[in-house]
Amino acid sequence: MATIDHTTDLPALPSWDGPAIGLLDLDAFFASVEQLDHPEWRGKPLIVGGSPEMRGVVSTASYEARKFGVHSAMPSAQARKLCPDAIWTQGRFGRYREMSTRVMGILETETPLVEQVSIDEAFFDVTPGRYSHESPVSICRRIQESVSRLGITCSIGVGVNKTVAKIASEREKPRGLTVVYPGTEQAFLAPLPASAMSGIGAVTASRLAEMGIRTLGELSRADDARMRSVFGARGPQMIERAAGRETSHVRAAVAREDAKSVSNERTFEHDITDEDEILAAIMHVASLAGRRLRTKGLRGQTVTLKIKYDALHARTAQRRLPSSTNDEQVFGTAACELLGELWHAGMPVRLVGVGMSGFDAETAEQMALFDAGDEQPGRVRASDALSEVTDRLKERFGDDMVGYGRDLRFRHHVSDTTPMGKSDF
Repeated sequence: MATIDHTTDLPALPSWDGPAIGLLDLDAFFASVEQLDHPEWRGKPLIVGGSPEMRGVVSTASYEARKFGVHSAMPSAQARKLCPDAIWTQGRFGRYREMSTRVMGILETETPLVEQVSIDEAFFDVTPGRYSHESPVSICRRIQESVSRLGITCSIGVGVNKTVAKIASEREKPRGLTVVYPGTEQAFLAPLPASAMSGIGAVTASRLAEMGIRTLGELSRADDARMRSVFGARGPQMIERAAGRETSHVRAAVAREDAKSVSNERTFEHDITDEDEILAAIMHVASLAGRRLRTKGLRGQTVTLKIKYDALHARTAQRRLPSSTNDEQVFGTAACELLGELWHAGMPVRLVGVGMSGFDAETAEQMALFDAGDEQPGRVRASDALSEVTDRLKERFGDDMVGYGRDLRFRHHVSDTTPMGKSDF
């Protein structure tokens, strides 16, 4: 493993034999763009997120704010206590998307194999001999320099697979370039905590600790049968990844826009406990997801309901529908039926989310115009037609032009945290 320091002269780079996959992670992206556009905010603690008064959460924080302990997904009220003098902004997703697109364009000038995983992260394949004979390290340096010319910075990790690249990208920030040469994966991974590997959250890390596994080295030596008995098929996969033996493939850039899921969620200014109000909230959020589905020309067959009880505890439930749909009256009703699996009377609800997934190739290419159920061919469902009309009215006159009573109920009672589209649940 090597950490590249741009401020010193470097010796000749070692040869690279095998796959070379990089992970680019934009440093404090939203905050960096705000500081770029607002020079007076540079060098000062800056928080992008919803306000503490509206139970917002932190989307991201500048490195100046992080010194006070502020981090992404932290409740804004807690962030304000830690850093009372920070500058706050709700953020501008359109501007962040614009800058993200420019960064992805830089990657695509170096390789056609770019897989964007969020607005500020992307894997890319720079295996020598595939599209260039240049050293992967030289390519990564050039990428960093090009991104810097945009006025923002990035950190890059590069290794033989996605797991190594992802972990490496987080070792040195900001402006880090961490290189794990082929054959050094185990030495790099072994001393790190198990939680350093993506997919191992607090619950999984706790279960591993109960098994006497605290580092990736210990995980790489775990018994396959025991891991399978505890974690199912995921267990052996975790062992392979911890040992650096994972085989990864980066999807071509053309597939970057393929949606795996479409979801919306809303955090409420005050916890809601009444069942009727929670059901209305589910239908309200479903309507937001339905509009996004129709905008993208997608129909999904799996609905997911997410309920968050407080800042740390959330659960989800899923149901597969008989046929694909983008009609919130259909999948929203199904989401309401899932509530009983996640909630019982009296439980406080802080956040509600509804998502759709299970898009097949046909629905991704062309949105079906007619229902395949009991309706006769050529007849548009009444709810579909109503959704199309309300979509057009909102596009022309604004979101407040038309809506159901449930939408009006929640218009002024949700957190003002702006959804930034980093990922879908």
